[in-house]
Amino acid sequence: MKNRIRSLSLIGFGVLFGLLVSLNFSVFADKNADPKNLPIEDLRIFAEVFGKIKADYVEDVDDKKLLTEALNGMLGGLDPHSTFLDQDHFKEMQQGTAGEFGGLGIEVGMEDGFVKVISPIEDTPAFKAGLKSGDLIIKLDDKSVKGMSLNDAVKIMRGKPGSSIDVQVLRKEQGAAPFTVKITRAQIKSQSVKSKLIEENYGYLRVTQFQERTGEDVAKSINKLFEENKKPLDGLILDLRNNPGGLLNAAVAVSAAFIPEGELVVYTEGRAKDSKMHLTAIPENFVRDPKKNYIKKLPADIQNTPLVVLVNNGSASASEIVAGALQDHERALIVGTKSFGKGSVQSILPMNNGTAIKLTTARYFTPKGRSIQAKGIDPDIIVEDGLSGLMSREADLTNRLSNPEEQKVTPENSKDAEDKDAAAKPAAKTDDGAEALKNFKPVEFGTADDNQFTEALNILKGVEKFKKIN
Repeated sequence: MKNRIRSLSLIGFGVLFGLLVSLNFSVFADKNADPKNLPIEDLRIFAEVFGKIKADYVEDVDDKKLLTEALNGMLGGLDPHSTFLDQDHFKEMQQGTAGEFGGLGIEVGMEDGFVKVISPIEDTPAFKAGLKSGDLIIKLDDKSVKGMSLNDAVKIMRGKPGSSIDVQVLRKEQGAAPFTVKITRAQIKSQSVKSKLIEENYGYLRVTQFQERTGEDVAKSINKLFEENKKPLDGLILDLRNNPGGLLNAAVAVSAAFIPEGELVVYTEGRAKDSKMHLTAIPENFVRDPKKNYIKKLPADIQNTPLVVLVNNGSASASEIVAGALQDHERALIVGTKSFGKGSVQSILPMNNGTAIKLTTARYFTPKGRSIQAKGIDPDIIVEDGLSGLMSREADLTNRLSNPEEQKVTPENSKDAEDKDAAAKPAAKTDDGAEALKNFKPVEFGTADDNQFTEALNILKGVEKFKKIN
């Protein structure tokens, strides 16, 4: 009898929860939507399932766990980048954008139920251990990742600096068995901007991530390069390879260093009014106090300095915004390989209880109206890095957001599009992909062994020679 009463009370709780959810939906739904059209019957099914689990599951399940998993599933089913952030993960996310956090140092997503490496952050334990963009993490210590939420996997990867974790990796293109690497966690203090004078008159500027201080650090680095050279530069390389992105205002700031004030950097389109933005190169879009506009302190010559931007498969999101803006304004030559193609906006929406959701709310578009989503930025000059065609991109992710151009394909033109794509892509070689990965040796960016870097420098020198001839 007690069990029956308990069961009925739990089901009643589930129904009550469902009604509360429906009330919340009516508050946050599209203002133009008719509240009568809310899926009340589906919400009742949700409440019924909740009650059945509480009453009949083989083990007692905590209410909070059930609700959290429901939220994880609801957001995770939308696209690979939307997720629920509990209080701990919300705090960790805030620390990460500030440039300091504990863990392995990788930007990750989900694919086929596994954790996918989007890009290792330079000079972190994961980077030094040899993890690459496209790797699938299938086990953490003795725990299988399959079936975990991304938040749960991240929680395991993060830990006390100095502690180690065994990471089992599947490099699927290699066609070999999974391998395990032991990685020692560290306090990640990511230095997002590095610079050096390559040789007289030529500078190198590398941005590894877009953080709160990235724009200001880029400005300081440019000023330092000009001071060291003691005269205007003949060329500058901006290296955005393996940069997984970060803060949007930092991307606007970096773009503003090279294009005239007021020019469009990026615009976004979404359903909510506040998701429609046109971000231009003005201080209000990248500094809290316009009086502290560090871009104004840059040498005037930087606006005319020949510029090459390096991108690759690991260049994502904010990196693609910068590359796309500079390409559309014909301010720089983009060199390297096609970028990752993450052209969606994730808004962090705090909840009342200290949690938050990271929700995809819009798509990014370059100044000329190109959608980055699942397309990426095509280089003006392709310089291979030895992994072209072997590493996956946003377009390969399960359940990824579509590109608006894909929705315009009709039965009449789809065959032509397929033929063009087939003609544009080199024929796949089934026998050399694994060999290419086995023989691939990562090089330090910005060194003589870095083929893309040396080609970028040669391009800049060619531009200078052309200017002198003319």
